[in-house]
This record gives sequence, C-alpha cells and structure tokens, in this order.
Amino acid sequence: MSLAARVRAEFVASWHAFLRRRTAVFFTFFFPAIIVVIFGALVQTQPTGGGLFAEPKEYYIAGYLAVVVLFTPLSRVGSTIARHREGSRFEKLATTPLSRAEWLLAHSLVNVVVIGLAALLLLALSALVTGASIPLAPATLAIVPFVALGVTLFCGLGAVIGSVADSQDGVIAASNAIALPLLFLSETFVTPDLLPPWFVPALNLSPLTYFARGVRALTYGGGDWLTNLAVLAVLAVAFFAAGTAAIPRTD
Repeated sequence: MSLAARVRAEFVASWHAFLRRRTAVFFTFFFPAIIVVIFGALVQTQPTGGGLFAEPKEYYIAGYLAVVVLFTPLSRVGSTIARHREGSRFEKLATTPLSRAEWLLAHSLVNVVVIGLAALLLLALSALVTGASIPLAPATLAIVPFVALGVTLFCGLGAVIGSVADSQDGVIAASNAIALPLLFLSETFVTPDLLPPWFVPALNLSPLTYFARGVRALTYGGGDWLTNLAVLAVLAVAFFAAGTAAIPRTD
C-alpha cells in the first residue's frame, strides 16, 4: 500500500469509529453551540462597559472557534491513544505497514474535518444568534488553514498527553487542566488590558494566542494574519513531531 492508501484506510476507520459514538458526535457540535448561546445571546457583549465581554461581539468570534480547536483534539486524540494502549491496539498496528506518523496524520485529518464542520456551525450561529458581522472577503477563507493547523497542533499535544497519562480518565483531567488556562490566557475572551502588565508577554508562549490573533485579524479589525499563520504552522509541525515521537513504540 502507498502512504496515501494507508492514511486513507486509517482515516476511514477512525471516521466510522467517531460516527459510532453518537454521544461524542452530539457534544462535538452541541458544545460550541451552547457556548455561543450562553456568551453571545444571554451574557452578551457590552462595548465600552468595562470588564469581561466589553468588546464588540465580532471580537469574540476567534474565542468561540478557539474552544473547539483546543478542547476537541486534546480529548479525542488523547483518549484514543489511552484506549489503544489499554486494548493493546498499538501492538496490533505494529504488524501493519502503518507508521506512527501516518496514524497520527489520519486521526488529525478526521479531527480537521469534524472541527471544520463545527467551526462552520459556530460562524453561522455567531451571525444568526449574536448578530456579529463576518467579513465576506476572499481573505476570510484563510480561517480554513488556521483551523486545520490549530487542530493539527493540538492533536499532537493530545498524543503526548495520551501517551503520558495512565488512563482515559487521566487524559480528560490532564486535557482540561491544560486547556482551561490556555483558553482564557491566549487573547480569546480575556483581553490583554485586563491582565497584569508583567504577565502580558507570557501570552506569546501560548500557541492558541497565534490562532486567536490571526482569526481575529480576519474577522474583526484587520491586522497581520499572515505572520500569525506562519508561526502557527511552525508550531503545528513541532507539536505533530512531538506527538508522533510520544506514541507508544511497539516495533
């Protein structure tokens, strides 16, 4: 089998495994929807009001997308690896031509498709429920590579977590412990001016910051999204490589 055929076979198997878990399918799309409804329609933004959600509603589109790009890959890939370890699946995969990088690539592609659909739902809900105005310009399509690279990056981190954690419960606990601080300390919902001045430079250490900055430049206010996309691409490659190396070696 060629590389493409091996990746495609694992992609199809992973895709059907995802669809069989109806609860996972439901919450993958329900979670982002409820986030938009709670923060966008119920809490609502209060421009010039000070505090949280004091920016225009378009400012928070990047934050809504960051939720699914961050949480879903961490938990799904991490749990999959933990489940494979418990069921000795990697020992079985070692008897096939599929390499660890190809396995992670296939699962990353499944997550890119799933989260891409969830992101599309989020954008539609943001426009319908909150009344946010999303620019209809060719440059807006750059959101697609931002989502794809962000998902790939956190799939790599999820692979590291899944390889280190001792169980699926440990994966969920570790994923939440990492994801929650990243979500609120990466220029998503909390603006830099609300943080202590000494902490603001630390925002650049979060990979999610570059996702949020780039998407926000495309959906609100303009700005340099190309640099953020380039940084995100480099980080995605690095985290994917780390995730590949962390996958249990059984050969």
